Amino acid sequence: MVNILMTGGAGFLGARLARELLAAGSIAVDGQAAQPIGQLTLVDRAPLPPDLAAHPTVRGIEGDLLDLLLPGGQGLDAMVAADVIFHLAAAVSGECETDFDLGLRANVQATEALLAVVRSAQTYPLVVFASSAAAFGDSPDHPLPEVVDDQTAPNPQTSYGAQKVICEQLVADYTRKGFLRGRVVRLMTVSIRPGRPNAAASGFMSGIIREPLAGQRAICPVTPDTGVVLSSPANTIRGLLRAASAGEAAWGGRSPVNLPALNVTIGEMVQALEQVAGPETTALIDWQPDPAIERIVSTWPAHLRADRAARLGLAPDPDFRSIIEQHLAETR
Repeated sequence: MVNILMTGGAGFLGARLARELLAAGSIAVDGQAAQPIGQLTLVDRAPLPPDLAAHPTVRGIEGDLLDLLLPGGQGLDAMVAADVIFHLAAAVSGECETDFDLGLRANVQATEALLAVVRSAQTYPLVVFASSAAAFGDSPDHPLPEVVDDQTAPNPQTSYGAQKVICEQLVADYTRKGFLRGRVVRLMTVSIRPGRPNAAASGFMSGIIREPLAGQRAICPVTPDTGVVLSSPANTIRGLLRAASAGEAAWGGRSPVNLPALNVTIGEMVQALEQVAGPETTALIDWQPDPAIERIVSTWPAHLRADRAARLGLAPDPDFRSIIEQHLAETR
C-alpha cells in the first residue's frame, strides 16, 4: 500500500490529480509496479470539494501549510507517513509581485519546512515538486534563447519565479544528501482552467477562452502576437504522475524536467476559439493592454522544447483547438 500526501489538494490541479489517483486506485512509484493507494491526504487552506471530502480513502487537513508543519501541527504525522508527496501548494505569480512577504512565506518558507520534516522523519519519500516555466526569463545581461530547452539556465524575472528556483535547488540538494527522492517538474501555463479567475499573471490565458464560451466578456491584457507556452489540464496531470512513476535512471538526474509545451501565440488561441465557437464568441474579448501584465509575460519563454519529457514518454498537446474541445467536453 502507498500513502500519498498532496499539498494544495483542494486547488484546481490538486483536486484533479486526486480524482485521477482515486479513480485508478493505485500508483506506480520510482519504476516499480503499481501498488494500491492506502490513504490520500489532501492539505489545503481551503475546504476540500465535497466528493473528495466524502471519499473513504481521503483524509483532509485544512490550514496554512507552514503552521501545520510547526511542532504540534496536525500535518506532521501525515507527512511522516507519506511514501509519495506531491507539493503543489503555492502563492501564484500576481500575488507574489503584489505581496513579497506572502510569496516568501507560502512558497519558500513552507517548502523549506516541508523538506525539513521529511529529513527529520528519515522515511525517504519520493517528493514531486511543482515548479514553473517562470524560472526562465529574459534580461539584457542574460537574454532568452529563441527556444528554451532543458539546458537553458534559469533567470527568473519575477518574485514568483525566483521563489520557485530557490525551492528547486532545495529539493535537489535534499536529494543529493539522501534525505528524499526529489522530482522537480516545471509546469507550463495551464489552460484552460475552469472556475473563477485567480491572481496569476497568466490567468487571462484561460479567461479569454473560458469567459467568452460562457457568454461573458473577457479582457486580454497583451497583444495578439505574444508567444506563450501552454499545457492542458489533462496533459499537466500526466506529467505530474510520470514524475512519480519514472525510475531513477529514466528520470535522469536532480535537475528539473520541463513538462511538454504547446508553443502558440495569443492570436492563434483566439483564432482557434473562433473556429470552435464562432466570431460572436471572440467578439466578447476586449483587447486592453495592461503594462504590468505585459511586463511580466514578456520575460517568459515564448518557445520551449522538452526533450527529457519526451524521453519519459510525454508529448505536448497537439494544438489549442483540441484544448478548447477538451474544456467543452469536461464542462458540459
